[in-house]
Amino acid sequence: MAREGKAPDGRSSRWDAHREVRRAELVDAAVRAIDAHGPDVGVASIAAEAGVSKPVLYRYFADKDELYAAVGQWGADEVMDRLLAAILTEASVRDRVERGVDAYLGAIEEHPNVFLLLVRHRTGHGDPLADGKARIAATFARVLGDTLRELGVDAAGAEPWAEGLVGLGLATGEWWLSRQTMTRTAVGRYLTAFVFHALEGTAAELGVPLSALDAPGLVPDSVSPITRRS
Repeated sequence: MAREGKAPDGRSSRWDAHREVRRAELVDAAVRAIDAHGPDVGVASIAAEAGVSKPVLYRYFADKDELYAAVGQWGADEVMDRLLAAILTEASVRDRVERGVDAYLGAIEEHPNVFLLLVRHRTGHGDPLADGKARIAATFARVLGDTLRELGVDAAGAEPWAEGLVGLGLATGEWWLSRQTMTRTAVGRYLTAFVFHALEGTAAELGVPLSALDAPGLVPDSVSPITRRS
């Protein structure tokens, strides 16, 4: 029986740290292999890119689904880093939406095969984008919710609106990368207009001029808080 208060095993901590570093290296190799060979790449090609055998690869990932889920988390981090840098700036709502859309399209354009693999690899064992989508939607919901609360209006819709934005982005991105019938500039213009006018309509329904969202601390005196609608 282990004694209470026993100091943590330093070897175990070092192994855990090494394992995380090695997993990150293998995910980077998987991204390179998917970029090079397409969304139907096999695990053998990923292992070859990493310079290891498949059995070694599976020491770090239980199966292909777990490996793709790790790639999904990598992709979500890439998108979030670019999105937050674009939308959390001092600019008008329209400008921030445009910058955010362009940042998102830029991220998936840089790694189109990775994005297509992730949106298509949904199996009975799960969705490799599940965790990433949840994190992005949660971030959107916080940004929307904080803005609405600062304006003194009902923030109850922040979460479903955020989920809708994520779904819109995924569907539009898959269509664009699969069909290639429109330039990035053109699809960005349409997606920006769609998102902006959705925000504009929401603001109008809540009784807040959209211009107030450009400076949340300066809500016009004529705007009174509203309560949640039944």
